[in-house]
Amino acid sequence: MSLAKFSRACCTALVVLVPALIEAQQAPRLVVTPANPRMVSKDTLRLTARLVDASGATVPNARIRYFAAGGGFEAAVDSTGLVTSGAVGKFPVTISALVPGSRPVTQRVEVNMVAGPAATATITPQPTRLLSGQRLQLNALARSADGDSASDRVTWRSSAPAVAGVSERGVVSALAPGRATITAAAGAASSSFDVTVVNSAGVTVTVTPASVSARQGDVVRFATEVKDASGRAIEGLVPSWTMSPGRGEIGSDGAFVGQTPGSYLVTANFGRVSADVPVTLTERNVRRKTTVVGSVLRTAFVTSEVWVHPNGKVAYLGTHAGGDRFYTIDISNPAKPVVVDSVIDNLRVLNDIMTDEKGEVLVFTREGADNRKNGIVVMTLQDPLHPKKVGEFTDGVTSGVHSAFIYTDPKHGRHAYITNDGTGAVHMINIDDPAKPREVAQWKTPRPNNSDVGRTLHDVDVQDGLLYGSWWNDGLIILDVGNGIRGGTPSKPVLVSQFKYDLDALYRTRVETDAGSGYIRGTHTAWRHKNYVFIADEVFDPVEVNAALGGKVGRAYGRLQVVDVSDVTKPKSVAHYEPEFGGVHNIWAAGDTLYMGAYNSGFHAFDISGELKGDLQAQGREMSHFQPQSPQGKIPNATMTWGVVVKNNLIFLNDMNSGLWIVKMEPKPSVVP
Repeated sequence: MSLAKFSRACCTALVVLVPALIEAQQAPRLVVTPANPRMVSKDTLRLTARLVDASGATVPNARIRYFAAGGGFEAAVDSTGLVTSGAVGKFPVTISALVPGSRPVTQRVEVNMVAGPAATATITPQPTRLLSGQRLQLNALARSADGDSASDRVTWRSSAPAVAGVSERGVVSALAPGRATITAAAGAASSSFDVTVVNSAGVTVTVTPASVSARQGDVVRFATEVKDASGRAIEGLVPSWTMSPGRGEIGSDGAFVGQTPGSYLVTANFGRVSADVPVTLTERNVRRKTTVVGSVLRTAFVTSEVWVHPNGKVAYLGTHAGGDRFYTIDISNPAKPVVVDSVIDNLRVLNDIMTDEKGEVLVFTREGADNRKNGIVVMTLQDPLHPKKVGEFTDGVTSGVHSAFIYTDPKHGRHAYITNDGTGAVHMINIDDPAKPREVAQWKTPRPNNSDVGRTLHDVDVQDGLLYGSWWNDGLIILDVGNGIRGGTPSKPVLVSQFKYDLDALYRTRVETDAGSGYIRGTHTAWRHKNYVFIADEVFDPVEVNAALGGKVGRAYGRLQVVDVSDVTKPKSVAHYEPEFGGVHNIWAAGDTLYMGAYNSGFHAFDISGELKGDLQAQGREMSHFQPQSPQGKIPNATMTWGVVVKNNLIFLNDMNSGLWIVKMEPKPSVVP
């Protein structure tokens, strides 16, 4: 470019830029107080804003209004700026100022809703003895009264530093024989344990088992036997466990799992003494091929929940996003499934459909009825292909029911456990007489001043008289509704336990970076199987939700957690799976297999035999992966798999974009010598 052309270009840019800068400097702006809003969750905060001119003077006659810009599951704001928090998270608020004759002025702020002060501090591990010369990493978990991870700084101290010193990071060092009390404090909360340091001279260590041959993903539990110079066992010791190479994990309890085949060395370290165990892991070798048996493509509406009648000959497939029906499908020949009937109702959103164990009664949910008569519809199944509507329940649930679960208790009868979109409560509905459903109880998580903000119940599973509720921000909640462990019944549900975890910490890096604050995330579904509850989180950018339901390709995120409930009063997370692309939605477990609808990631099946620990996919436990999609789908060649039902060794997949797929996992090929 010549100098003259360059000069003319600069002048042109200045002619455009300078007036714009002057206008921006003179334009009114919003001043928000507090400028960086921060509040304790489940509290309230008043936002105030005023419109000022270039000189800082308040602009008269400005009408200020406040709107939620996301995070609707966690908080709410009214038109006057009062923020009501129901959970930890970031709540984006858009503030608008209107002056007659002028363009609106808007500003977005993020309200940071944090955990309350630490109410408890839990130390792990808690050895009762240490060997002199031993160093051991301790951990302290601080939680608020609501069970949220508290941000209070943890400090450590020892009552006898010359015996057992502890660093600011929780590393305890056994220095000399004697006794000490180790304390972790977080704010006003603290926890302590007593430890005795014993002389390590002449001590011997043995690890059992002495050698291990197993498969990748198998959990091996190691134990130590420590003896003093006289040959007497020293109880109460906890070693520092290490493994090499680092393709796996081992806990303070000695539970080891390796991710890849090969040789490992597991070491129990007590400072001056240690012991090693060689481990050989072979390939898990559970991979199987999935083939399509039959399908029913749907293009009129996005399809939703699928259920298979107990007779194995009829499937029910719901619709969503404007749908007003569910289909009854003859699957007696699974290679040629046929739509036989449609049950049409005023619903527009059908999220759940289920029969009782005998196949006599069917319940489906309504969320989008134009007359607000949502709730549930009860049908009888003298002819399973042609359900007959006999009753409905709408009292108190007109805002919508997202999920319903039918469970028949031998002592207490048949009930539908249904969710309430408006209050986040579970309603127990007796349907012994399908024509006259009646409520016998409600239960919901506590909130200050009985506010419903931040409380959402998304899904329910009932097994052996225990209800496993997916309470979104409140995590997994287990209620006694007839089991007897807490004396509960359907008409008197009683809390057994709660498993709450830090959703923001799980998804901050991966999802918040893409979607920004206010993204959708919560405990979505739970399934009890053997000694585990499998819980799946639903995680979306709100823009992607609208895409998925509006005929466009949208993506999901999310993680599956495996929660050990061998002690149902103390649930703990032990394993997980998270697809690289896609989410986790509805699941089904049978025998030693977990089946999953994973939205964009399609269908997955996992080997869940034995004990579970760590990353299921990294361990080679994935058995099969299939992407149901069709060029004739509502959205061609795009997968959005909702869930899965397993019956008669067949897998029924409902894909939002293409309909119903019937598939099977083929047996592993036999090895020919």
